Amino acid sequence: MPQLCSSREVDVSAFLADGLNLKAHLGSYLNLSIDAVEQRLPSSTEELADLHPGAFRAEDATAFYEDTVGTGHLLELAAWHLSSADYIADTLRLQGMCARGQVLDFGGGIGTHALSAALLPQVDHVWFVDLNPHNRAFVQQRAEALAISHKLSTHRDLAETAAVRFDTVVCLDVLEHLPDPSAQLLDFHSRMQPGSLALLNWYFFKGDHGQYPFHFDDPGLVEQFFQTLQSRFLEIFHPLLITTRAYQPIG
Repeated sequence: MPQLCSSREVDVSAFLADGLNLKAHLGSYLNLSIDAVEQRLPSSTEELADLHPGAFRAEDATAFYEDTVGTGHLLELAAWHLSSADYIADTLRLQGMCARGQVLDFGGGIGTHALSAALLPQVDHVWFVDLNPHNRAFVQQRAEALAISHKLSTHRDLAETAAVRFDTVVCLDVLEHLPDPSAQLLDFHSRMQPGSLALLNWYFFKGDHGQYPFHFDDPGLVEQFFQTLQSRFLEIFHPLLITTRAYQPIG
């Protein structure tokens, strides 16, 4: 049975202080002043939603996240991470309790969890996977600025990490964006080492007023997801009051 270390051993003060210097990193990558970054962050969610095609078909998902969203996703994710710092700090504490060895951060966005994992001494390497080329370039630049680029590599998809077996999988706020999240669970399962752990969350809901148009919510898709989760993973208790859960692969 995997053992979780104490959450008191994890220092998230750097994230709580400034998101790991997030605004400065954004300004450098986007060639904007800090004032300009701060002016754009409040409207970033609406700007990203305006790019949404309306009726979101499964076959459109890859192109949308890889090409259409551009740098807008960086700003939207930054706004969310900065405005929800206390909650995300707890996900970093949980990651610190679980992460070790070879870590996969799947759909890692602006890199908060990937960079924080790379800073942990018990982590050997972080494999950051994200469809959006701007996300990958931004995270690589952030890793260089934090002097941890030797512990982190960026990849478009899991096929680029085919030889790696993971000790830790982190997949947060991603599964609801996938047209086949059950298949993704099976892919994770096949790539995990014995005794490894996966940190997962999801939100298969478009919102009462359609405020989450990017999420898939088909009842059949959701039912299949939970059937797959319950047949291939065992939940491991952790004491933090967050939506993220820890799972051990079984079978």
